[in-house]
Amino acid sequence: MTQPARFTGKTVIVTGSSMGIGEAIARRFHAEGANVVLNSRKAEDCEKVAASLGGDRVLVVAGDVSSSAFAKEMVEKTVAAFGGIDVLVNNAGVGRAGRLSDASDEFIDTIIDINLKGILYLTREAFPHLLAAKGNIINISSVSGLGGDWGLGVYNASKGGVCNLTRAMALEFGSQGVRANAICPSMTRSDMTTGVTENEGAMKMLCNRMPLGRAAEPDEIAGPVLFLASDDAVFVNGVNLPVDGGITASNGQPNFFG
Repeated sequence: MTQPARFTGKTVIVTGSSMGIGEAIARRFHAEGANVVLNSRKAEDCEKVAASLGGDRVLVVAGDVSSSAFAKEMVEKTVAAFGGIDVLVNNAGVGRAGRLSDASDEFIDTIIDINLKGILYLTREAFPHLLAAKGNIINISSVSGLGGDWGLGVYNASKGGVCNLTRAMALEFGSQGVRANAICPSMTRSDMTTGVTENEGAMKMLCNRMPLGRAAEPDEIAGPVLFLASDDAVFVNGVNLPVDGGITASNGQPNFFG
């Protein structure tokens, strides 16, 4: 089936796009005509994705989004290559389980720096260009940003921060014509989640709680991202959208990280 070219001529930054959800998002934007900026700390993996996409509509800017200096560099390189920024997808993240009572400074700093501060830095740098384009921001949070999980307190804090930051962005930027929304996935198959998805007991527990009875595939998260970034969602602003197979439809809060 031919994809509609909803993003022809648009420039999209997708952080954490060397694998998993980020890669799927980047591929979908590229298929619909966008100039795509690939990013992760793994330059070689980004280059492989870029090579598979081909053409002159792909730029690799490898580096750590938790660095404010790098965020500025990525925005500058994007604008130099493509002239502006229309969509910012803040997808880069790290998921680590661990009791809050045992968490080291390094453990806390790593999760908060990548999952939350990285979004703050990059959004701040990209905003003037998003404003010029009347573009929009999609943050990738998690169902774990909507409620607590046992043994995931720091991760919950980072993703809960992303959800509330998304609301704040919508309030601050909306009157200027820039929308901000977030996607909250549940467990999604990727290299980062193989410790869970290849664990028979963990997957049985997950599937028993999941109305659809399985983990998501990365492309099933990418589709809603492109909807929120498109003109079909032009009046959607400040939403934290669960893409979770129905986990959050129950009376209780989600109790399995995404």
